[in-house]
Amino acid sequence: MALEKQLTTVDQFEAFLALPENADRRFELIDGEIVEMSPTFSHGELALELGVALRLFLRQTGLGRVSTEARFNLPTAPFESRIPDVAVILQGHEIPADKPIPFMPDLAVEIKSPTDSLRLLREKAHFYLQHGSRLVWLVLPEKRLIEVYTAADEFVLTESDTLTGGDVLPGFELAVSSIFANVQ
Repeated sequence: MALEKQLTTVDQFEAFLALPENADRRFELIDGEIVEMSPTFSHGELALELGVALRLFLRQTGLGRVSTEARFNLPTAPFESRIPDVAVILQGHEIPADKPIPFMPDLAVEIKSPTDSLRLLREKAHFYLQHGSRLVWLVLPEKRLIEVYTAADEFVLTESDTLTGGDVLPGFELAVSSIFANVQ
């Protein structure tokens, strides 16, 4: 007899996060399963590299805001609580200061950690797009590649290419080689 998998809801997950033993730990809720995150130093370097480039661009253009490690809970997805490594929210959205954001970012960036599977990252990209994100970048440090996803297209950028913001961040450009320049 197969046992039915117990799914954790967002409300149960929020209670789990509030436990004292979880105060200094980071978790996501993916398909009703609590997943602990443990990024490396180089993972943080890549998030910072992209975050700084995006912040400078957004300050110049006034198009929106950027954050790292912000939590997103959708009212329509009761078993999901996602934390993209970098997230851009364009102007026109109200961002709550003290609770998870109730919509997906316009741009979600996921950086592959050594323990992440490429399949899981691609599933995350499709989740973001299906729930409101317009652009997703998957950063693959070991291969020094960036996979770009939109509702209409998917493509891969190498170090000889330029990462752009497409229709979401018109005018944003960053050499892929510069993203990986200081990462070992």
